[in-house]
Amino acid sequence: MEIFGYIASVLIGVSLGLIGGGGSIFTVPVLVYLFGIDAFLATEYSLFVVGISSLIGSLSYLKNGLVDLRTALIFGIPSVFSIFFTRSFLLPLIPDSIFRIGNFVMTKNIVLLLIFAGLMIAASYRMILKNKVTEIKTKSLQKNNVFLAAVEGSVVGFLTGLVGAGGGFMIIPALVDFLKMPMKIAVGTSLVIISINSLIGFFSSVKHVKVDWNFLLSLSFIAIIGIIIGTQLSKKINGEKLKPIFGWFILIMGVYIILKEIVI
Repeated sequence: MEIFGYIASVLIGVSLGLIGGGGSIFTVPVLVYLFGIDAFLATEYSLFVVGISSLIGSLSYLKNGLVDLRTALIFGIPSVFSIFFTRSFLLPLIPDSIFRIGNFVMTKNIVLLLIFAGLMIAASYRMILKNKVTEIKTKSLQKNNVFLAAVEGSVVGFLTGLVGAGGGFMIIPALVDFLKMPMKIAVGTSLVIISINSLIGFFSSVKHVKVDWNFLLSLSFIAIIGIIIGTQLSKKINGEKLKPIFGWFILIMGVYIILKEIVI
C-alpha cells in the first residue's frame, strides 16, 4: 500500500500548485489509510508536508508578483493565534476514549477523522459548484472585508490546528468573494497563508509526538515535486476547470471515511 501512498503524495502537491488548496484534504487520508499512521500523528505530519510544499510552491508566485502580502498578514495573524491555541490547549483536552456503545468505542482518532471527513464533504461542495465569481482587479480592502478576512483566518486556524487541514478550500473563496482578488493572486496568497499556518501548527505541537523524520522528509520531497508540477501546469491549465474533478474525488473519499470508521 505504501507505493500507492507515495504516488498519491504527488497529487497533494499537484492540487496545491493548480488550485491553491486541497493538499491537506488528500494528505491525512493518505497517511492514515495507505501508510497506516495514527490519525493524530497524521494531522501532525500533514501540517509539515502541506506547509513545506506550499512554501516552495509560493516562491514562483512571489517571484511573479502574484502574492498580496498585506492580505496574507491580515488573514494569517489571527490564524496563527488560533492554531497555537487549538493544538496547545484544546487538542490535549480530548480523551483517547470518549464513549462506548456496545462493542463500538468512539475514540479521539475516530472523532478527528469524522471531523476531517465533514470538512472534505464541505470542500467538495465548494469545488463542484461552478465558480460564478467575476475577477475584479483591485487590491483595496474595505474595513468590513478586513474584518471578515480576520474572522475567516481565525476559523481556518482552528480547523488547521484541529485536523491538520491547511484550509485552502476556505481561504480561496474568502479571498475571491470577500476581497475581490483575482484568482491567480488568490492562489499565490493562499499558498503563503497555508505555509505559515501549517508550519507554525506543526512546530507548536511537534514536541508532543515522536516524528519519523526520514519518512516525513521523503514524503514532503515527493509532495514538493508534485507542487512544482502543479505550478507549471497552472500556467497552461485553468485550475478552476479542474476543481469539479477534485471535488467529486474528495466527496467520495469523505463518504468512504465516514463509512469505514462508523459502519464498516
